[in-house]
Amino acid sequence: MDRAEKREFVTSLNGVFKSTGSIVVAHYAGLTVAQINDLRSKMRAAGGTVKVAKNRLAVIALQGTESESMQALFKGQTLIAYSDDPVVAPKVASDFAKTNDNLVILGGAMGSTALDADEVKALAALPSLDELRARIIGMITTPATRIAQIVNAPAGQLARVFGAYARKDEAA
Repeated sequence: MDRAEKREFVTSLNGVFKSTGSIVVAHYAGLTVAQINDLRSKMRAAGGTVKVAKNRLAVIALQGTESESMQALFKGQTLIAYSDDPVVAPKVASDFAKTNDNLVILGGAMGSTALDADEVKALAALPSLDELRARIIGMITTPATRIAQIVNAPAGQLARVFGAYARKDEAA
């Protein structure tokens, strides 16, 4: 990488650190290229991104962001996973780390809050924004459905009574 590419990379990574919902930093020593590509594809499918960056460039990119407190995590072979949804990156990284011992989650950040490895795993246990929205919609529509059933029940009962009288009159 020449200086211009490095400058461009630092600028784009700085924008990522400023705008994402959550960031996860992990060691990846011992992972094969196929395993890293598998992690990238799983993260992409969930709506996140995985990048391997030089630690020095990542630390420079962190300057001036809310996540600046996680500079100490960038030692050794590190990768960065991030997503707009605060739960996606921790969830995918934690799930991948369960099946691959070589991916070791070091910590991360969510806005200005620095997270250690246990807090990242706790964040991964939370439902995603889409799951929460689905639950809320379900909670909102269930009472409305029940109200509609209760309101329509007397009319249905009346219709059955009138139908019974009509059949009785036809039989007679």
